[in-house]
Amino acid sequence: MKDSEKDSTKPAKNSLSNISSESSQSLDKVIPKKVSVKKASSKIEPLDAESYDLEKKFIGLHIALPESRQLDVLATLFEKRGASLLRCPLVAIIDSPNTPLIEAWLKAFIVSPPDLFIVLTGEGIKRLSGFAERAEMLEAWSEALAKVHILARGPKPNRALKELHLKADELAMEPTTDGIIKSLDNKDLINIKINVQLYGEDPNDKLQNYLKSRNVDYKTVAPYVYASDIQTKSVIELIENLAAKNIDMICFTSKAQYDRLETVAKQFDLESLLKIGLKQTQIIAVGPVVAGQLISQGYDIAAMPDQKYFMKPMVIAIENLLLKNQKI
Repeated sequence: MKDSEKDSTKPAKNSLSNISSESSQSLDKVIPKKVSVKKASSKIEPLDAESYDLEKKFIGLHIALPESRQLDVLATLFEKRGASLLRCPLVAIIDSPNTPLIEAWLKAFIVSPPDLFIVLTGEGIKRLSGFAERAEMLEAWSEALAKVHILARGPKPNRALKELHLKADELAMEPTTDGIIKSLDNKDLINIKINVQLYGEDPNDKLQNYLKSRNVDYKTVAPYVYASDIQTKSVIELIENLAAKNIDMICFTSKAQYDRLETVAKQFDLESLLKIGLKQTQIIAVGPVVAGQLISQGYDIAAMPDQKYFMKPMVIAIENLLLKNQKI
């Protein structure tokens, strides 16, 4: 059963055998003229403890925001604390152009729901619901979801599911592909039908190879893609400003953002500038997925939320970093 909002007359969910209670968490992302950004030291100076209130925490900080989906929300959180911002959306998210394929997947899901639905992103649920609504099968999509055991990679899908009066039955042991795999390790997947919602155009070979190794009958759906060919000039300006030490911090909220930076750097022969810039800038990550990507490229992560991988916890992680610097 999902939550208290669900009608008790709805069909019962398909059950999964041998689900370990320890395998899931409890339910409770030509060189243009430089942009005008004031020069700031890459070292964060200690703040006056007496003036350390909500409105002054980030005064003097110049922060780059590559976020696209929730840019205004994130920017507001920083501006309230006095930060100077460089907004540079690195990617845009759009519906998959293959509408017939997505609608065919939805129809098959509705007619014969799987036993287990692995949801990797909240954006995926939103996009699937959008396709369902335009095809006039939103209600049927919602009813089919109510019958299925939903394993979510992290807490974000619950925000999208809430709009359908649903929530995930299980959260992965960690909000990563490895966490999904660990959660599946303790399940009996014999004769279990699985659907997997992918993100962007990433096939997630690691997860698919795991499912194949378990001889699982599974299908995938990728309801959205990244349109990363936007604002190339702004991306170049961001790389230049990072290298010029005009930025104190940069906040990454998805792997696609760093991928975009790297692609533009290679295209315009700015790879050395990008590496220099990121090495001397404090890097903030919204969660372990993007943090792992950056660490694998040789960069240090200055701050990341401890548990809840959302915008506000990321801002709080920066606050804690500043407090820590005060004590040094």
